[in-house]
Amino acid sequence: MKARILGLLALGLCAIPAQSAIIQFDAALGPEAAGATGSGTVFLTVDSSARTLFIDAAWAGLSGTTTVAHIHCCTATAEAGTVGVAVTPGTLPGFPVGVQSGTYTRLLDLALAETYTATFLTNFGGGTVAGAEAALLTGLLTGKAYFNIHTTAFPGGEIRGFPSEVPEPGTLALLGLGLFGLGLTRRRVAC
Repeated sequence: MKARILGLLALGLCAIPAQSAIIQFDAALGPEAAGATGSGTVFLTVDSSARTLFIDAAWAGLSGTTTVAHIHCCTATAEAGTVGVAVTPGTLPGFPVGVQSGTYTRLLDLALAETYTATFLTNFGGGTVAGAEAALLTGLLTGKAYFNIHTTAFPGGEIRGFPSEVPEPGTLALLGLGLFGLGLTRRRVAC
């Protein structure tokens, strides 16, 4: 009987579909240099099964016009400092140049070496694409990666933001349920 139950349990576990790990990040983009006037937002979605990074950014009010944009990683301190470009050499593919406001959406393949700069691939990725992918994800999760837009007025970077992980809706629901339960417990104790 015990073997039968264990067999059914094992069969049930095999029937559960594998899920990809989707991790979402967001950041407000603000002035990086004194006198910069731009602002914006960036949303990043990493799909570890598909090995992709989806970028969705919007900005306005830049002091100059856009020249390049990319993701830098990995700073020595969370949410501070500067470091070299991690994703992509030059600028993000298809990033609009010569505008003071705009939007950008793009899906990047994290399994390709050309997604990363040679320096990032070597120094942070240990010379492998898998290493670079892991380093980028770790940088995002620890607040050591930032999205950056450079302009004609601020060639070193006008606006940037360190994306932080967005909690899953299920996590928020559990938190709400826990707080509700605590509230009921406290109410019963007070009565």
